[in-house]
Order: sequence, then C-alpha cells, then structure tokens
Amino acid sequence: MRSNGPAIFVAFLMSFVLTSPALAKTTHHPPPSDAATPGALPMLGEGDAQLRKIEAEIDALTPAPRPEADIGKRLAAWAAASGDNDERPFMVVDKLGARVFAFDAEGRLLGSAPVLVGLAPGDDSAPGIGDLALAAISPDERTTPAGRFDAAFGPSNGHGMVLWVDYADGIGLHPVITTNPAEHRLERIKSPSPAEHRISFGCINVPAKFYADFVQKQFAAGGVVYILPDTKPLDEVFPAFAATASADAEDAAAISQQDRCADGPTEIPDRIADPRPPLTCSDDAPTIETSATR
Repeated sequence: MRSNGPAIFVAFLMSFVLTSPALAKTTHHPPPSDAATPGALPMLGEGDAQLRKIEAEIDALTPAPRPEADIGKRLAAWAAASGDNDERPFMVVDKLGARVFAFDAEGRLLGSAPVLVGLAPGDDSAPGIGDLALAAISPDERTTPAGRFDAAFGPSNGHGMVLWVDYADGIGLHPVITTNPAEHRLERIKSPSPAEHRISFGCINVPAKFYADFVQKQFAAGGVVYILPDTKPLDEVFPAFAATASADAEDAAAISQQDRCADGPTEIPDRIADPRPPLTCSDDAPTIETSATR
C-alpha cells in the first residue's frame, strides 16, 4: 500500500509515481508472528485444502522440461548481445530452479544464489494486488510474475529500501524476511527442493550476503530483472529470445547432421543403437546454411 498523505498532494504525486518507485509501498510480506513452529519444515499444504492444491501444482511443475538445460545463461547471453538490457546490469530469476543469477552490463556472471518466490505457480499478478492488504491476498494469488522488468531502488513501509521489480504490483527483491518464524524461510532457502522455496506473497527473497554484495552494489542505479515463466510458454513471455533460441537449436541440429555425414558410419560392438533416424549422405551434398552464415 502506498503511504497515506493529505488528499491535496495526490494529483501532484501521480506523475512521480508513474515513473519512479519513490513513494513507500508495502511489500508482499506476511504480518509478524510470534508463533514459531518447532521441528521439521512444514509442508506447504498442511491442514489447508487450497494449499494442498497449490502444492500439487508445484510438484507437477518441478522439475519442468526446458528447451535448454541452461536456459537462464542463454537468456543472459542474448540480453547482453542484443542490447535488451540497455547496457545496465541485470538478473535472471529461475522460479522453477529457485535461483537467481546476477550479471554486469556486458553479460558477465557476477554471482548466483538460491531464492524464495511466490507460493503459487503462475506468471501474472492478480489485478490490483499491489493495493491489497496482505490478509486479503488469497494463497492462489501469491504469484511471482514472469517477464522483463525495469528495477529500481525505493522505500517500503517498514522494510527500508528494496529493489522494486514491479512497483505497481508490490513485487520487490530483498533479503529473506524472517518476521514470521513459522514459515522457516531461512531453512527453506537452503533446501535442495525447489518446491520448498515457494512461500512468499510474490516478492523475491535472496540471501542477505548476495543482496549486499551484488544487488546493493551493482544495482544502485537500477537495472533489469528477467523472471523466467513457470506456467506460460517461453515464447509468450520472451518472444524475441525464444526465436533466437529456436534458431540456435536448428543450427545445432544442422551442424550435427553435417558432422555425422563427414564421420561416416561407425561400428562399435555392444553399443546401444543410435536413436536418431538414418542419414542419406552424398559426396556432393551442399553445405547446410546456419544462422551464423546467413
């Protein structure tokens, strides 16, 4: 929620709000709680049918198939090469892998860390969620949106300065919030299971050291945050990048075919049969053009 102020200032502040996260906003954090839950890390859906449904959806998505195993790194390389990052530092958040990767303006990897993200799967924020009280946000609305975001530092109500990823919807990137001990966020962020990293109201929680070493230092003047989807197709969220990735895959397949023809058939005893279809090769076959030669 934005800070309350006299109505006379509303008109004056509107244009400022539209271009900068300068007004304090309540981040999507849970209210403080003194009721810590001892023992093992609680399952997300414990005692709640709606949360059980969300947990099942997360299990179905994790791990999810990727067009490339290193999709985050490929997106980073594309962002720097294409200039999509506007010569600014940027981060790639992989929700399904529960990790964030920080890069400088030229695309060099600065560091990586585990993250906590929104409780529910989904790549869009609920309409108007940034102006809702936390208690009014239902579990299935606690999503971390996917896409490209221009991020900038700004104040929040009660949590100091945070890197606002999507100010309008109250999505920030900040150190792990520990105001509700029952959520075990510090334990969750260390878990090897990506499903355990689903706990926030939509904000991206990172380790305090990663935040101090990379976010505060490298993103002091702002930057770009790319959040990979967990439910939408990649080409719907990043169409330009997806088209490039598809062309690269076609090139790799074409080059592989050329190499196989050049090498010729190989007989290896006790070898599992090559699952690829047989090739028809000829001595005068033309060289296959790839995007690098077009």
